[in-house]
Formats: sequence, C-alpha cells, structure tokens
Amino acid sequence: MSEFKQTFNSSLGKKLIMALTGLFLCTFLIVHLGGNLLLFKNDEGYGFNLYANFLTHFPPIEVIAYLLYLSILVHAVYALVLTVKNRKARPVSYATINKSPATWSSKNMGLLGSILFLFIVIHMSDFWFAYKYSNKVTYKEYRTDLSTGKTTSVDYQPVTPEFEKSVSVENNTEVIRVKDLHARVASSFSNLLYVAFYVIAMFAVSFHLLHGFQSAFRTLGWVHRKYTPIVYFIGTWLFAVIIPIGFAAMPVVYYLQSISK
Repeated sequence: MSEFKQTFNSSLGKKLIMALTGLFLCTFLIVHLGGNLLLFKNDEGYGFNLYANFLTHFPPIEVIAYLLYLSILVHAVYALVLTVKNRKARPVSYATINKSPATWSSKNMGLLGSILFLFIVIHMSDFWFAYKYSNKVTYKEYRTDLSTGKTTSVDYQPVTPEFEKSVSVENNTEVIRVKDLHARVASSFSNLLYVAFYVIAMFAVSFHLLHGFQSAFRTLGWVHRKYTPIVYFIGTWLFAVIIPIGFAAMPVVYYLQSISK
C-alpha cells in the first residue's frame, strides 16, 4: 500500500493522474458538445431543455457529473503542483537558449489551464449552479399536438418553488413544463463581453488539447509507430479544431441573433 501511495505521490504518478483525468475530460467534451448542438434546433429550446432536465435528474448521469467535477479539480491541482515543483527545481533560467522543438502550447500549458479553470468556474456558475440552486432560471410550457406533432410554447410560472418538471396529456395534447435553461443561454450569449471571453476560452481549449491529448498517451506509454499518427490526427482535428469551433459557434450565433432582433 505504501508503494502504491509513493508511486502516485511522485512526479510520474501525478502525471499519470493528470493523463487519466485529462482523457476523461476529453470524453466529456464530446458528449457535452453533442448535447449542446441541440441549441441550434429551431424548436424554442424544447430539445435542449429536456436534455438539461435529463442530465440533472437521471441518477447515473449525476454520479458521472460529480466524478467530472472531481476530475476537473484534481487535474487543476496536480497541474499547479507539478508547475510549482518544476519551477523550484529550476529557479534560474538556463543561460543557453533551448533549441528543443517544443510547441507554444506545450510551453504555455499553465497559462492555458488557468484560463480554462477560470472559464469553467464562470461557466458552471452561470448555467449549472443557476439551473440547480437559484431562481434565476424561468420555466417553459410546451404543448405538442399528438395528431400533428406540432409543438408550441409559452412561459410558465410554477405554483411551488420546488417544481422541476411535469408531463401530462390533455385532450390529445402532450403538455411538458420544465426549466427554461435555453432562455438563460440566450440571455448570457447576448452579452458581447461574455461571448468574447467564451471564444477566447475556446482558443485556450484548442491549444491546451493540441498538446494535452497527445501528451496523455505518451505519459501512459501508449506509443506505437502504427497508432501514434492516429492519436495525433484525432488530437489535432477533433479536439483542437472541431470541438472548439463547435463550442465557439454557439455564443457567436446567439449573439448575432440577439443583435438582429
């Protein structure tokens, strides 16, 4: 047991934990982007609001969510510990110029990680915390005609503050009342400063993952002449290009819609 503890208290052990938590967070990004793409549906937030309610009320998902929060915290703390330890080990810069082919992202992971941690705190406070623990999120009522499939929506005011969601059928019409996180998203993304910060954070995500995804595989020893190019391809195009662009597109589109009204 002491050897196990000693291993994970070492620099290598901390890097292993960072690699594992980092890959878990990469998996989350794919799922999160898939759900957030519902924001682009022209359905007055119907799909996205039901998705948000499902995420916050389905027990297995809630367990995974708390594992996610723990992974974010552990990843950030261990990154800070390793950064401080490396600087203490080399308090004075080398007199000679380092000509190693290190990328900009690999040399600035601390800065990128700090931007991302700040973004996560603000993002979760504005959406997740507001959704679950405050009265800042309004409610929506969706009525779907079961014979035609047409859905209409109106604002809804619950009778009790504990209300979360209700589903019923009235005269061949499905009635769903749920928290309107979609309206919260639209309101937040109408703020130019918030949108700008969000886009900057997505640039940080891009550069952070450009180095971090590939580095995690190297740390875990999953390096192979045949498969390493595939890892680099996925790390570059999926995690450093497609995912950040997908996330950044949401606030930009909503902001453009808000100023065109």
